[in-house]
Amino acid sequence: MNENLQTFGRAPVAPVHEAGQRNAVLRNTYWLLALSMVPTVLGAWIGVATGLVGAMSPGISMIVFLGGAFGFMFAIEKTKESAAGVPVLLAFTFFMGLMLSRLVGSVLGMANGASLVMMAFAGTGTIFLGMATLSSVIKRDLSSMGKWLFIGAVMLLVAGIANFFIQSSALMITLAVIAVGIFSAFILYDLKRVQDGHETNYITATLGVYLSIYNVFQSLLALLGIAGGRDE
Repeated sequence: MNENLQTFGRAPVAPVHEAGQRNAVLRNTYWLLALSMVPTVLGAWIGVATGLVGAMSPGISMIVFLGGAFGFMFAIEKTKESAAGVPVLLAFTFFMGLMLSRLVGSVLGMANGASLVMMAFAGTGTIFLGMATLSSVIKRDLSSMGKWLFIGAVMLLVAGIANFFIQSSALMITLAVIAVGIFSAFILYDLKRVQDGHETNYITATLGVYLSIYNVFQSLLALLGIAGGRDE
């Protein structure tokens, strides 16, 4: 009888420990995500101020972006369990900010460019807060979303590369709208994975959410620049 009581008393310890671990990963993900915005903004500012990315041809810029992004993601995956993981991730976010500077500089060149950038930032923040709230409210497992979102992201990338050669404004607008939807869903999916204990490495979790936020912001800024921009 006493043994049963002792066993019963100890039973909740494992779930409580697991819940605490999940909360720690989620908390570290949010902190690192907030920190990653600093080098992103710095990279974008340096890129706009120096015109470094703008000086590249669109083709070279795309090659540098794809090569740099996939190279950094490979390095992050290799260092995520070591002390180098966070610095490599922050270096990646600086690079991503730098590559974003072409679009930011183009929009800032419009008469209402600053307000458009702020609108894109506010829209991205609203989407993130909405998805973060949903991830804490939804109880069902969203793991099945992963493969469909991945397929959608790959198709989006292929279509984006194709449009680099086609140069269709209508296709660019369509892809930007689809990207906002897909990567908003990715934010929900990645945060829910952490909360459900499917993702236990906060560097990997941060990378996933960061890429989604980056793509949502970039797509919103492109749409606002096309729809609401005014030339000086």
